[in-house]
Amino acid sequence: MRYLGAATEVVPFWNRLSAFFRYPFHMDPLIVIAICTIVPMILSANIVGLIVTLLLLVALFKYTYAVIRHTADGHMTPPPLATAFSGGGFEIVFLQLLVFLLMGGLVFSAALIGGPFLAMLVLAFVVLALPASIMVLAMEHSVGAAVNPMNLAVLISRIGWPYFLLYGYLILLTLASGAAQEFAVHHFEPQIAQPLAGFLNSTFTLILFHMLGYLLFQYQEELGFASDFQGDEAPDLDHQRDRSLRFDADLNMNLKDGNYDRVFSMLKEALQQDSKNAQRIGQLYLLLKARNDTAELYRYHPRLLQWLAERNDARGLTELLATLEKAEPGFRVEEPELAVRCAGALYRQGEYKAVLKLLQDFHKRFPDSEHLAPAYLLVAQALANGLDQWDKAIAFLKFVQKKCAQHPLQAQIAIYLTQAENREPLKGPKANFAEGDGSLRD
Repeated sequence: MRYLGAATEVVPFWNRLSAFFRYPFHMDPLIVIAICTIVPMILSANIVGLIVTLLLLVALFKYTYAVIRHTADGHMTPPPLATAFSGGGFEIVFLQLLVFLLMGGLVFSAALIGGPFLAMLVLAFVVLALPASIMVLAMEHSVGAAVNPMNLAVLISRIGWPYFLLYGYLILLTLASGAAQEFAVHHFEPQIAQPLAGFLNSTFTLILFHMLGYLLFQYQEELGFASDFQGDEAPDLDHQRDRSLRFDADLNMNLKDGNYDRVFSMLKEALQQDSKNAQRIGQLYLLLKARNDTAELYRYHPRLLQWLAERNDARGLTELLATLEKAEPGFRVEEPELAVRCAGALYRQGEYKAVLKLLQDFHKRFPDSEHLAPAYLLVAQALANGLDQWDKAIAFLKFVQKKCAQHPLQAQIAIYLTQAENREPLKGPKANFAEGDGSLRD
């Protein structure tokens, strides 16, 4: 079975034309268009101004190509402003220039080999396949894939007649954009006409590229990928798919197919977006443990130890700590709170020696930590209740009594000391419910 994403729920593009025309008028694309249109006008006509203008043009085209992939991934609102000016992806503009050069070379070569007739046929195919080439380049960042005639023909055939319908819309958009810009040039002063024409050109380009991305999203099943509507961006749907179910479906399919590297990449990416997702941390732990991937277990050990401690999985903690010890002889948990959490889970499962090892020299490693008192109280309980070493337990309790005078546990240390001196299990003060108010009192 293969997950189909939102393929069965997507509204056909010809039923949402108004949404395409509203697309460029969100805040982020408007700011991108404004920056790339107005800034070149106020720059001096020198080499610096030319360089800045070219850089802004590259940023604008980078943003438009990001629109295709963003839409194909299920986002019906534009990419954020930062997409245009930060991160990678600027090479897409130069890749597109290379695609145009190769297509021109293909037409020229056809003319040399077969004369004008063959050249016209090749030119007709190039013009027809240009939207498909742009979509392929935006999704794959591959010049070879974007100029491969077989690849483009397959894409067009899989989409079918809607591709030609979209092609007609794109021609109308291009004509409308040209007419609007010509009107601006002929009916307004140059100071107004130039930025208006630039704004109109950028606006129509965003609409066009958004339509290309939506066509990919609409025909994702035919094209072999799966995307869901992201967030609350699909008001047309009566319900939203649970994206975690999609993720788990993809995860299970890759596991069954033995694509463990892909599973690891998926989990790593998921944890980059939500570092505290207990379900993903657990899945990562089971994967790394099954693969005996010591390096990655070490890399993710703080989150894995936290997850195991929250589950009171003493066996898992013991095994992971032993693995970490092999990876780094003398390994110690470097976060005092995490060390105490792990020790508490180990103590509750009767792993007393593991508690002592984990919290060894805690006062030297974290002398000013607020977790010193609970750490050494755990040590005292492990020594007394688990190992019958009462004198050592008393020594640790007295250390806490002396060094942690301001800690909230201080009020209970005297009771623990009395219990230790009487060789009674260290359980602290007895709780009782005061009559009348139901509150817990010591």
